[in-house]
Amino acid sequence: MANVTFPDLKARALRSHGALNLRPEGVTASEFSHSDFFDPRDLVQIKYELLRLVQVDGVSVSHATRRFGLSRPTYYAAKAEFERDGLMGLLPQKRGPRHAYKFNEEVMVFLGSLSEAEPQLTSTQLATHIEDRFEKRVHPRSVERALERWKKNRR
Repeated sequence: MANVTFPDLKARALRSHGALNLRPEGVTASEFSHSDFFDPRDLVQIKYELLRLVQVDGVSVSHATRRFGLSRPTYYAAKAEFERDGLMGLLPQKRGPRHAYKFNEEVMVFLGSLSEAEPQLTSTQLATHIEDRFEKRVHPRSVERALERWKKNRR
């Protein structure tokens, strides 16, 4: 097995949590270039220090974002997240829909009863029935997952 150094492990951990700064060379703040504690690859730490520099030290947003290699919209988003959730707000969030929004209760009742009444129907056929009835286009694999969740929750 290859010899893995501590920084490589940290980079791997940051990447797995979505907190790896893909442009660490853009961080020019002196504390990040002369310290083992401050890591220009750690996006959560960068955002926190960016907020601190503006709010505590009174540095302008434009100047601070240049020093940390981030954009002004990133600053304002981080500020709002930090004000709402504290430090936890700076942690990366999962992107995309948080639930199967096309499969609301009405669709699930229809899908569940149809799949029980006609178990021979394929997920493609069930998706077609959903589109015909609710004018919602769904992928057959999404139908399979929704049915799996529905069956699991009925137990």
